[in-house]
Amino acid sequence: MNFDNLHQILRQLYDDMMPLCGDMVGVAKGIAGLGALFYVAYRVWQSLARAEPIDVFPLLRPLAIGICIMFFPTIVIGTINSVMSPIVQGTHGMMETQTMDMNQYAQQRDQLEYEIKRRNPETAYLVDDDVFEERLSELGITDVGSKAGLYIDRGMFQLKKWLQQSLRNLLELLFQAAALVIDVIRTFFLIVLSILGPIAFAFAVWDGFQSSLTGWLMRYISVYLWLPVSDLFSSILARIQILMLQNDITRMQQDPNFSLDSSDAIYIIFMIIGIIGYFTIPTVAGWIVQAGGGGAMSRGINAMAMKGGAFAGGLAGAAAGNIAGQAGKGAGAIGGKLKQGAGALVRSIKNRRQNRQNNS
Repeated sequence: MNFDNLHQILRQLYDDMMPLCGDMVGVAKGIAGLGALFYVAYRVWQSLARAEPIDVFPLLRPLAIGICIMFFPTIVIGTINSVMSPIVQGTHGMMETQTMDMNQYAQQRDQLEYEIKRRNPETAYLVDDDVFEERLSELGITDVGSKAGLYIDRGMFQLKKWLQQSLRNLLELLFQAAALVIDVIRTFFLIVLSILGPIAFAFAVWDGFQSSLTGWLMRYISVYLWLPVSDLFSSILARIQILMLQNDITRMQQDPNFSLDSSDAIYIIFMIIGIIGYFTIPTVAGWIVQAGGGGAMSRGINAMAMKGGAFAGGLAGAAAGNIAGQAGKGAGAIGGKLKQGAGALVRSIKNRRQNRQNNS
């Protein structure tokens, strides 16, 4: 599954929904026009009642808001997106750079692990088919037990690698799913704010609702920053993985007997931390641009993060235990059957030799 295509679909969805802002412009103009009438009349009447000169500058506020409503997709949405777009592009470039470096180091570590096991005569048959076939050919027909041991060792090694890769794929899938959930919620919020934005601007003309204008701007910018914060978070996690891979490569070069089991466990732990951390992105974005009224939303997303992290950890542990248990049972059963078969074959060969000696 290519998650990049899903993110692109969300971008396309946002662009396709933007023309719907025009459907709200007519309603917003009516609300704003009525509010402007009361706004101007009240201030003009107040100045006349006090025998004061009329201050024209404050009366221009409804006019400015009305212009923003009439050209809302271009003036308001277009301006904000144009200003915020370089931030999104910059953070996305950082994430892509770190991800490419991480993939290169991961390939280098896997290749180094293969070379180390290939050079060691005791483990070469685990990773190299030619060496495995050569060792099998060196054993005679009576060495059935040794052949069975080779098959079991090689099968257990491959099962272990498959188990580790399966856990990594599972956690990476959950990690990508968490990022997709954040992007879906962000796109939904942006679409709602964009479509109903003219209504918020229209109510801002009325006395007592002036804060709706600044509140809408703060919430839109805060939600828009979810994507840059998400890319920065992904860049940080990718950098941590790069440092871990560099450490593994250095230790493998210095110590050929170094085991990667502990490193894989740390990688799994960091993936679980990353899944939980993704759902703290709304809180971090709220620190950059303080948007009121998002406390309940942040608490709900954070609670979802804790449940998601617990689910990921439990699922990974259950998968590991289940697969390992089934593998152990399967390997034990196979080993027992192979030993029985080997014993029967050896006894059969001995009986044939004994019969030949008796006949001679």
